Amino acid sequence: MGRARKRFGQHFLEPAWVDKVVRLIGPTADQTFLEIGPGRGALTRALAPLARRVLAYEIDRDLARELRAARLANVTVVDADFLTVTAEDVRTALEPTGGLVELRVAGNLPYNVASPILFGLVDLFERGLPFVDATVMLQREVAARLAASPGSREYGVLSILLGTAVRVDRLLTLPPGAFRPMPKVTSSVVRLRFERGPDKPLNAHLFTALVQSVFSRRRKTLSNSLKAFPPSRQLPPERALIRAGLDGRRRPETLTRSELVHLADVYAQAVGDAPLAGRQ
Repeated sequence: MGRARKRFGQHFLEPAWVDKVVRLIGPTADQTFLEIGPGRGALTRALAPLARRVLAYEIDRDLARELRAARLANVTVVDADFLTVTAEDVRTALEPTGGLVELRVAGNLPYNVASPILFGLVDLFERGLPFVDATVMLQREVAARLAASPGSREYGVLSILLGTAVRVDRLLTLPPGAFRPMPKVTSSVVRLRFERGPDKPLNAHLFTALVQSVFSRRRKTLSNSLKAFPPSRQLPPERALIRAGLDGRRRPETLTRSELVHLADVYAQAVGDAPLAGRQ
């Protein structure tokens, strides 16, 4: 079996834990799965006989070759970095099996790129892939940030930006011994349920920039944290906050996602298509 490679952040799930994770996923014979980082195929081998199809993306070519050589029924292995995969790539890969109506995701995500992968899934969902949910293994601290509520220490960029498209359930805690080689951290299994929420910003790019800007100064008041946000050159924070009906004495971490979307929309209506960069 292929060895774990540090540069890919590989920690393989032990067989004793595979059945627990599969029970949480709950695959059925009519469902198609996209698996991210199958590694040695422990989860893939358990999912394959229970699902209609598994499309597995593996960045490690040696592991992909070994998994493909196993000739698992219902499994298509693709050598690719999932971060480079497009919606069209997925549709093309599944076309020979009759396309897809719904798509579920599973995976043991490398700790070093877990957040970019999650953002990638949301982007693919926004581009039309019919994701229903994603059951994934993450570092426990990342799972806590995903599920965080306003006012908590963990609440921030990840909770807010991903929360525009997913709802998060924490399902299971995995000790370091659940993996080989053992990581130095505890992991969690979470389920992300994809949905198009009502609080969709007018300008997604501006909304992202706003959230990143104010949370980089999360200990300041909202009035002060907005001063470094480029569109504030056109619409000063005090005026934007009045239009949004927000108290500038609040701190960014107390705002709900809907309040942040509303504030971003105030700026979007004021600045139009003006670029966000180069105004500092």
